[in-house]
Amino acid sequence: MNISLQKADELNATITAVIEPADYEENVAKAIKDFSKKASMPGFRPGKVPAGLIKKQYGQSILAEEVNKLLQDNLYNYIRDNKVNMLGEPLPTDANNNIELVDGNTFTFTFDLAIAPEFKVELSKKDKVDFYHVKVSDEMIDNQVQMYRQRGGNYEKVDSYEDNDMVKGTVTELDAKGNAVDGGVTAEAVVMLPKYFKNDDQKKLFENAKPNDIVKFNPFKAYDGSEAELASLLKVEKEKAAEYKGDFNFQISEITRYVPGPLNQELFDTVFPAGTVTSAEEFSAKIKEQIENQFAKDADYKFLLDIRKYVTEKIGKLKFPDEKLKRIMLANAKNNEQKVEDNYDKSIEELTWHLIKEQLVEMTKVKVEDNDVIEMAKEVTRMQFAQYGMLNIPEEYIDNSVKEMMKKRETVDNLIDRAIEIKLGTALKEMVTLNTKDVTTEEFNKLFA
Repeated sequence: MNISLQKADELNATITAVIEPADYEENVAKAIKDFSKKASMPGFRPGKVPAGLIKKQYGQSILAEEVNKLLQDNLYNYIRDNKVNMLGEPLPTDANNNIELVDGNTFTFTFDLAIAPEFKVELSKKDKVDFYHVKVSDEMIDNQVQMYRQRGGNYEKVDSYEDNDMVKGTVTELDAKGNAVDGGVTAEAVVMLPKYFKNDDQKKLFENAKPNDIVKFNPFKAYDGSEAELASLLKVEKEKAAEYKGDFNFQISEITRYVPGPLNQELFDTVFPAGTVTSAEEFSAKIKEQIENQFAKDADYKFLLDIRKYVTEKIGKLKFPDEKLKRIMLANAKNNEQKVEDNYDKSIEELTWHLIKEQLVEMTKVKVEDNDVIEMAKEVTRMQFAQYGMLNIPEEYIDNSVKEMMKKRETVDNLIDRAIEIKLGTALKEMVTLNTKDVTTEEFNKLFA
């Protein structure tokens, strides 16, 4: 089989494959023989159908299948062996539509290739890239401690109202003189959180209130006329809720406060592996370490974004075979031309980074082993559990989750890509000069805006 490559320019090429009868005859004969052993036809015992009959009835489709397999295998082997830096897939030319597959003939196939632009990435200590160190404040640590305590807290009845307390009681409609309306709205076992009133003056009415106190307030003002809130509070139909604009009495039957859980060993062992933390000081220190580790990962991610921008700008705008790339994208987008046009610039941006990253990976000799992928899967799993407040997860649950993740090819590819980027970021930090900047969490978060 003869394959040749003709370059029109540095970005466009045509590859021609000439298939002689000698290239496919043996394969076709073997395929027909194998088919005859499995074929079942009236008048013949299974496996005893003559090869000639098989060739007469199925020869054309068998020939097409064998020629196609031969073409695909040799085409990709040629591209690989000759290190043709191709983008996407070979594009069949219109000439291929006129090929008639007849046994004994020579077939010539032609394909258009989109060739990747040639460029070279160079980095050294002369290249300076920003790297951010996030300062963890005492307030952040205290807030995290309180968050963990809140999870283990409970509601307790108290003797006096404070901001954020919950009040329960009976609400009664009043007339203009402050008397209960005969036949007016009355609702028992009503629960309210005055902190969430929209009106500050209405909030103040409940300050220092005690059980059995009667507080006169205006629900319409308190909830800024919200029909849904009023209907829920007064236990009336939503359509009529806005009619109740006057004052109401609220006789408090009980006041409940959410009290955070104690800072004790039970809490320490819930958040961290049992026995690793034994005091409030160690708990705060461990939380600080936890926050710092998370920000360190975020800082590495920001560094990768910044070095991507830095290298891309250093290389400059690359030229691409736009016409061929759009043909490839059009095939993948099921001939949706508008979708291709809308996404083309973004696709080129991602393709540029992909080509740059390939060189960076080769330059830094970054390699990802199976264990790296598994560890990445474990980290992703822990992060998923953490979103639901589940931090101290037994390893067997993590391992089971990882096994399920590893069954999906797309998931594995994503894990490999993430593992490569993490290792690549670590290697590039050693290759360039870091312009380290200390920033607050607020300043750091603004960098992602």
